[in-house]
Amino acid sequence: MQSDLNRASDEEIIHCVLDGDVNAFAYLLIRYKNHVNRIICRHVPYDEVEDVCQDVFVRVYQSLSNHSKEGKFKQWLSQIAVRTCCDFWRKRYRSQELTMSPLISEHRNWLEKAIAEESGNSFLQKGAEREARELLDWALRKLSPENRMILELVYLEGLSIKETSQLLGWSRVNVKVRAFRARRRLKKILKEIRKE
Repeated sequence: MQSDLNRASDEEIIHCVLDGDVNAFAYLLIRYKNHVNRIICRHVPYDEVEDVCQDVFVRVYQSLSNHSKEGKFKQWLSQIAVRTCCDFWRKRYRSQELTMSPLISEHRNWLEKAIAEESGNSFLQKGAEREARELLDWALRKLSPENRMILELVYLEGLSIKETSQLLGWSRVNVKVRAFRARRRLKKILKEIRKE
């Protein structure tokens, strides 16, 4: 039976799990753990990846009966992984008091210099990339989890509107509107930093 499940399709394994063979779920976990890990690594802090991956597979197991037989399991799993990342940030924002104070002067000076600089040469300086990432992370924490996820998927990962809408389970129009609003909100946050 074990060797049969190694070669079984995702749908066959799901059928076994739903028929009561809960141990068959381990084959899906082994098959897709690296895929889920790659998604999670791009969206949550490194020290939280393992816990969030575990949450993904718990959610998948609990909602396995809801999986549409017409849809591909990997796509469905990816959707759950992305939504779990969004939920991670929602919980993180609720449970953690974020400092609303402005950035440290080092970051503010860097932003001022980067915006004022006409040539891209200043971006090649040592540490500029690290500071830019810190600034972006700080600004992304000011956004809602949904807006953060939209910006990360569309602008940082370069996914298409179609791919993003499939992962988040939103309409394409909704993704376009949210991406536009999230980008505008992020720009406003960064401009407010310059004024301080």
